[in-house]
Amino acid sequence: MLSAIKLKELCQQRQVDIAQLAGQLGRPRLDKKKAVAAIKNWQRGLFKPKPRKEDITRLAAALSVEANDLADWHSCHLYAPLSARKARLVTQLIAGRGVQDAMDILKFTRKRAATMVNKVLKAAIADADEQQADVDNLYVSEARVDDAGIRIGTKRWIAKDRGRTHRIRKMGCHIHITVTQP
Repeated sequence: MLSAIKLKELCQQRQVDIAQLAGQLGRPRLDKKKAVAAIKNWQRGLFKPKPRKEDITRLAAALSVEANDLADWHSCHLYAPLSARKARLVTQLIAGRGVQDAMDILKFTRKRAATMVNKVLKAAIADADEQQADVDNLYVSEARVDDAGIRIGTKRWIAKDRGRTHRIRKMGCHIHITVTQP
């Protein structure tokens, strides 16, 4: 995935105009005006249209850097069966740390969410390794947890005495981990 922060920083360092980058971004059905709009969106972090792999390689060639210098790798666990508040306690421990340090912290954290966050982190590392990134220099650039609402497939009510009911609120969450190279 294209990193918006890295793209913006490299454009400022190299003093490359967006119109020059749009000229290098030769994609069918994407004229120069739409290419300029796409690059502006990518610099803001809006990925519409979604950048393809060949777009990243062309942008990297135009900025005279490697494709991995513009990329970051993302993995997520959707509808994880625990509340977002409990999972945030674990993700706050690893945000901004090196990958090996984060895995060591997760290994010795005595929380149920630690195993799920560790699996997501390993998936992001495997994705980076697949793209020939330097795994030793990776760090966790983003670790966030979004609320997913009440878990799918759980009962909503439990019967109590004298015909009353009590609500069951088993919550779910989405765990997102992004790793990148410095």
